[in-house]
Amino acid sequence: MANKLSHAERHIAQRARSLNSSAIREILKLTERPEMISFAGGVPSPASFPLAALRDASARATHASSADSFQYSATEGYAPLREWIARAHSTSQHPVTPSNVLITSGSQQAFDLIGKVLVDPQSAVLVERPTYLGALQSLSLYEPEFVSVQTDDYGIVSKALEYIEPERAALLYLQPNFQNPTGTRLPFQRRRKIAEIARRTGLIVVEDDPYAALAFDGGQLPSIHSMAPDNVIYLGSFSKALAPGLRVGYMIVPGVLRQKFVQVKQAADLHTSTLSQHIVYETVRDGFLESHIPRLASFYHQQCEAMLSALDKHMPEGVRWNVPEGGMFVWLALPPDIDSAALLEDALAVNVAFVPGAPFFARDPLHHFLRLSFATVSPQQIARGIERLAALINAHSRAFTPVFDLDLDR
Repeated sequence: MANKLSHAERHIAQRARSLNSSAIREILKLTERPEMISFAGGVPSPASFPLAALRDASARATHASSADSFQYSATEGYAPLREWIARAHSTSQHPVTPSNVLITSGSQQAFDLIGKVLVDPQSAVLVERPTYLGALQSLSLYEPEFVSVQTDDYGIVSKALEYIEPERAALLYLQPNFQNPTGTRLPFQRRRKIAEIARRTGLIVVEDDPYAALAFDGGQLPSIHSMAPDNVIYLGSFSKALAPGLRVGYMIVPGVLRQKFVQVKQAADLHTSTLSQHIVYETVRDGFLESHIPRLASFYHQQCEAMLSALDKHMPEGVRWNVPEGGMFVWLALPPDIDSAALLEDALAVNVAFVPGAPFFARDPLHHFLRLSFATVSPQQIARGIERLAALINAHSRAFTPVFDLDLDR
């Protein structure tokens, strides 16, 4: 017999009734014990925060003559910061103007704004398989039909877009650089192909790019936005490069859509924190990131190497993982007879946490994947945690020889 709704519950809107808590946030509640070795959180390491630079910037932003830092401000964002972002993303072929830039409360807010402006119930939203859980959770409020696009070890397979009528889709959402959860970086040829499809069909691409600065080799691939600016909404963030607590992200929006995004943000929060925007601008205005980003990438590269070394040493046969070129994540494929959610229960009992892979799939989830973050755990803890996890996988596993048929389509 169905549970009856209470008087209060009957007032909850239908779209809110279908909401589920973030799997990652729920797991993080279990990882607060100091003895827990947590590979679960996709958060930057506090060791990477440029505290001295942020303190100096905060002092400048809160100086007695800077009362504007504490006042209401324009919905579009602090003008000098928007100008800085526009310069950073301009190319000789496609300059970005400050009028195309909208400051958001972290790039997570951008998903909600995108849902309000572009997604109707049953709209087709194209996503990678797997894709970022936070985007799925936010966009699901607007009741789209998620359509998963084929991926492989190099990210989304651009040819697959040709077969799913992109001109009928509300948007394509993807992370081209060091994707969360898989850590893949989309090759140049695929970026160019996606840009070409977008221009030809009118498809709107949402290019979510929070990890671009964390390339271990320091190299940058051209953004899809730089190839098709009239068809791409680019999402950026200062959460990884500076600090997530500032909650400053941004959107670069084609001119034809700009006013609608400004209007929905006005209704959402009037504007992003003025003080946070001033602090970010005071930090980056004089070229600080040029010296900070290489240090940041080197730090995460060392973390990643510690995890890869531990995986090579301890993981049993039949377990497969990527070798990231940047970012914060390693994506493990277990033998198909192992459910990573069941494995997590045993892992928590020995003080190891990770994120099961199933929530990252918009449809038809696969249960034998898991995500590991190497961002916040010391190399010594990484070694201990991976050894414990490998022992559990070995205990869960039955005889299995994996076969992988990858379309490399580079």
